[in-house]
Amino acid sequence: MPLNTPTAIDQSGVEWHLSADLVPYSEAVAAMEDRVERIAAGTAPEAIWLLEHPPLYTAGTSAKPADLTDPDRFPVFEAKRGGQYTYHGPGQRVVYVMLDVGKRGRDVRCFVRQLEQWVIATLAEFNVTGEIRAGRVGVWVTRPDKPLTATGQQPEDKIAAIGIRLRKWISFHGISINVEPDLGHFTGIVPCGITEHGVTSLVDLGLPVTMDDLDVALRRTFSQVFN
Repeated sequence: MPLNTPTAIDQSGVEWHLSADLVPYSEAVAAMEDRVERIAAGTAPEAIWLLEHPPLYTAGTSAKPADLTDPDRFPVFEAKRGGQYTYHGPGQRVVYVMLDVGKRGRDVRCFVRQLEQWVIATLAEFNVTGEIRAGRVGVWVTRPDKPLTATGQQPEDKIAAIGIRLRKWISFHGISINVEPDLGHFTGIVPCGITEHGVTSLVDLGLPVTMDDLDVALRRTFSQVFN
C-alpha cells in the first residue's frame, strides 16, 4: 500500500496521509520503507501518516524479553526502531514521520526533542500539560487526581511514546498518542521498560477528545515545531 495520494499538503511541502481503516503493521512498515527510499532518491516529498493499527506489540532495538509478560496475547513484531516494547491498537493515533533529518540539521537528538515538543504542543491544545523526563523517552502527565506514590510523589502516566529509525537520514516510525485505547492491553508488556509509572489517554484524563480532534491539533502545531 504505497503512500501515493495525500489528504493534504502543508506550506512546507510535507504530504499528510490519513488511513481511515486499521492498517496491518507489516503493510505499514513496507509502505514506510518504500516512501523513505523515494524521499532519499528525491522522487517523493516528505510525509506524515496518521493511522491506527489492530492490537499488537512491537519490540524496539532495546527491548528485553522479560518485558513481554503475555507473549501470546497479541502479535509481536520486531520494529527495528529505537526503544523497547510498546503497544499499538484501536483508539491510539499512530503518527509515522518520514522527514529528511539530513536537511533539518543532521541532529538526531534535536529531532527527537522536536517530536517531543510537537506532542507537548498538541496536548496543550486540549489544556493537557505534557512533560518529558530525563531517562524516559516519551511524553508524560502528572496525575494529581491519584494518590501519592509510596515515596510521596505525584504519580505520572505516559500518554505518548516515541521511537524512530533513520535510513539515509530519512526518519520513519514515529509517535503514538493515546486517545481512547483499551488501557488494559498495555498489561501484556512493561511499556518502554518502565514499571513504576502507568499509562493514560486523553479520554482517561476525562477529556472527550476524538481522533479527528487530535488530527486537527497535530496539523495546527506541526509548523510551530518543524519549519
